[in-house]
Amino acid sequence: MKPDVLGTLIRHFVLLSLVAIGGANAVVPEMHRVAVELEHWMTDRQFAELFALANAAPGPNVLMVSLIGFQAAGFMGAVAATVAMCAPSCVLTYFAVRRWERSRNERVKRIVQRGLAPVTIGLVAASAYLLTRAAIHDWLGAVLTAGTFALMAMTKYNPLWIFGLATALGLVGIS
Repeated sequence: MKPDVLGTLIRHFVLLSLVAIGGANAVVPEMHRVAVELEHWMTDRQFAELFALANAAPGPNVLMVSLIGFQAAGFMGAVAATVAMCAPSCVLTYFAVRRWERSRNERVKRIVQRGLAPVTIGLVAASAYLLTRAAIHDWLGAVLTAGTFALMAMTKYNPLWIFGLATALGLVGIS
């Protein structure tokens, strides 16, 4: 491990923590850029696999941050990345909510809420696009991904059944 890896992890995740409107999944593209393209802590495929593992495991979606930290610098990297991602946003949220609840300006509250919703949706959509690109390695994977999305968008089946079917197809080699 390079001596400055912990500092690099902390610096990146403190900044990401402050712009993670909508949670850790909203900043997945930036996590990818840092971990894969900038710092080379993992490959594109490893990033997609860690994301899948983090989301398949029970618990908060911030687990992805711990896995990136672990990949970069072992146990201490996992701890540093997790604390750097959680602590600033917790403090910011605490003070923002206190201020929000004291504010009597309903017009400003509506404007802020209407503005944050599209930002959050855009960030999550960018995350979905990036992960789709990272996870598709051949045309069968592309067909499986497109089929899964189409079933989700056009049917009323529970998404867990659709994901289960896609997972089963992936396990038999279609991906």
